[in-house]
Amino acid sequence: MSGHSKWATTKYRKGAQDKARAKIFAKLIRQVEVAAREGGSDMNANAGLRTMYQKARDASVPLDTIERAIKRGSGELEGVRYEAVNYEGYAPGGVAVIVETLTDNRNRTGAEVRNLFSRNGGSMAEPGAVSWQFERKGMVELPRALDEDRIMEVAMEAGAEDLTDDGEFWVVTCAPQDLAAVRGALEEAGLTPVSAELSLVATSTVAIDDEAEAKRILRLLESIDDHDDVQNVHANYDIPDAVLAGFDD
Repeated sequence: MSGHSKWATTKYRKGAQDKARAKIFAKLIRQVEVAAREGGSDMNANAGLRTMYQKARDASVPLDTIERAIKRGSGELEGVRYEAVNYEGYAPGGVAVIVETLTDNRNRTGAEVRNLFSRNGGSMAEPGAVSWQFERKGMVELPRALDEDRIMEVAMEAGAEDLTDDGEFWVVTCAPQDLAAVRGALEEAGLTPVSAELSLVATSTVAIDDEAEAKRILRLLESIDDHDDVQNVHANYDIPDAVLAGFDD
């Protein structure tokens, strides 16, 4: 996929939504728990928790499950203590990769992520080696059935930076601190987002024109994303539609 597809240049997402549902829930619950531990259980005072709560609700995580996660994070209920650890590396073709994890054992997770890179033709890198090729942005997805001009008008007035068509959704991009305001303005205007989250966006991309190499890259990203401790995988590849058309996701 080339430029119009956001996961072609930022974050790999598995297509098997039903199969991944339980794993997605587990990852979101862990993120809610960490946000509550770091900033407290009051969503009015904890913007990070407010964002993660909404992300979990958008994914249809049951409300009582979210509330238990908040209580574990704030210490009201006993639970495992997780910490955020990022890993950097390269996929085949020199593609830069950032792996975001939440783990209760950084030594175990680090060794397992390193092994996944190695077994799939990639390599781990030192901290900072590839992160300079990405920047954090707020990303709001909206149905393409909505009016582009109206989205643009409302989003830009609320502080958005750009509006693009990724082939499946309208994608509004904004500074991280403006995400809540942009989402709120869109909702008030009756333009209900499909999702809203903070993500890493590649500032430059690596063109992958060989089908075999594209398969190796996606195999590596999928194997890493399947790890229980991994929350997000970001990569700066750009695979043309013509190459992707030659094989299944």
